[in-house]
Amino acid sequence: MYLELAGFGSVALIRSSDLQFDLLSALVERWRSETHTFHFLCGECTVTLEDVAVQLGLPVDGSPVTGLSSLTDPAAVCYQLLGESPEDATASEGELMCAARAYIMHMIGALLMPDANGDSVHLSYLPLLGDLSTARSYSWGLAVLATLYKELCRATEPQVKDIGGCLILLQSWALYQMPFLARVSHQPYLYPLPLRWTTRPGIGKSNDVPIYRMRIEQHAREGFIWMPYRRPKIVNVVPPSALVDSHTWCTNTPIINFNIVEWYHGDRVLRQFGCIQPIPDSPCQLGEDHGLTKR
Repeated sequence: MYLELAGFGSVALIRSSDLQFDLLSALVERWRSETHTFHFLCGECTVTLEDVAVQLGLPVDGSPVTGLSSLTDPAAVCYQLLGESPEDATASEGELMCAARAYIMHMIGALLMPDANGDSVHLSYLPLLGDLSTARSYSWGLAVLATLYKELCRATEPQVKDIGGCLILLQSWALYQMPFLARVSHQPYLYPLPLRWTTRPGIGKSNDVPIYRMRIEQHAREGFIWMPYRRPKIVNVVPPSALVDSHTWCTNTPIINFNIVEWYHGDRVLRQFGCIQPIPDSPCQLGEDHGLTKR
């Protein structure tokens, strides 16, 4: 109940992940840091606010996820907001709220916005969860996407051998947009949408980077699905609450997670929103308003 109240009810259903790191490496090769887009033969594309909202059910419109980066008395904040884990079914309401905050912090550090090690979470998120009824007013989806963009940019550096961020979202995005990358196509559609790939044989046997690279080069031009969520089988499982912020999906805007500030270029991937894609401006000119033309 409290996870749903805070806006994390859907993503809390994701309990495991089956990540194919060779697939992720093949995607990193196609990432362009100056535009925050992948370059395929079919054109530019990226993980968008729509993907975050529809796949994970996180809010993408609201207050930025930011605040004090350091707390004067972190132990007191932990005691006040986390307390102790309830030991039985007779736990008080306060104990249950503390347990909900602890689980959300776990999801932030392990699934949604992990660093490359995935073994810690910054305490700065905790005060934003103090009142669980207002926690969903923050743009958690923007924070997730900002972190993923930053990690993708970092991973393109030659000396970097690891990557953080919401990798289950990145992988699920790739498999919905490019289903030819998954050997198994008969998995049922579930919500949240990454659940389709989180259990074997959801994706199928992993390939190495050269194989994924070759398949992307051979099939992306004709096999890339620009709007996979329009399929009736997916429409039937996505709750209406995931669509309430659709007016923000194709904007140009900074996306923020505390000290992480990245730029979201919705105007470069208009085909992902059912629009005609004009020739984009050079990255230095981005940020201006652009008209959209529906197909």
